[in-house]
Parts: sequence; C-alpha cells; structure tokens
Amino acid sequence: MSKAKAVLVHTGWDVHWRTKRYLSNNPFLTRDAAEYLVSQGAVLVGLDSLNIDDIGDPSRPVHSTLLGADIPIVEHMCNLAGLPDRQFRFFAVPAKVAGFGTWPVRAFGQVLPSD
Repeated sequence: MSKAKAVLVHTGWDVHWRTKRYLSNNPFLTRDAAEYLVSQGAVLVGLDSLNIDDIGDPSRPVHSTLLGADIPIVEHMCNLAGLPDRQFRFFAVPAKVAGFGTWPVRAFGQVLPSD
C-alpha cells in the first residue's frame, strides 16, 4: 500500500442496506488488519458495512486502533463497486460541527483520468 492513502474496503454488504439483514452478521475488520493499516500509513479507512468492528465485541479493537492513531473511520458506505481500484479521489465532507464523536458525511469518489 502507498503511504498517505485512504483505504476503502468493499465487501458488497451494502446490497443489504435498508433491510433487517444489514443489521447483523456483517463483515468487519480485525485488530490485525487495523494494526496493518496503521503501520502502512493509512490516513482514513472506510467500509461498506454496519460497523468496522465485530458488533459482538464490546472492546471495539478496530475503532480503538484506528482512532488511537488519528485515522478517521467512515462506515455505512454504499456503491463502492462503482469506484475503480485506483485513480480516484475520495471525499468525506461533514457538516461544520464540533464536539461530536460521530457525524454523517457526504462521501463520494471522483474518478481521475487514466495515465
């Protein structure tokens, strides 16, 4: 992985958005994956799933690892299949607020011309 990149994890789980199935048995990252992303210089990690952690694990190791390294997390993303593996810019634009632990963003990718 190149340094200073956002990492978006496309699991395909967004096909269950707005269904009961979306809310359980969702894909998530492991503590090892989070530690790897930190060691490789990720600057943001996004996922097309309910939660980046196993919702059955109250210790939330992925949140703790990434946020402890000042790496923002974007969850509940949709339509990642529409982005190429490379050559795009990712934006997660929040409303201007302060003092919140979580907040909705407008997330989108801008596909760049091929070289």
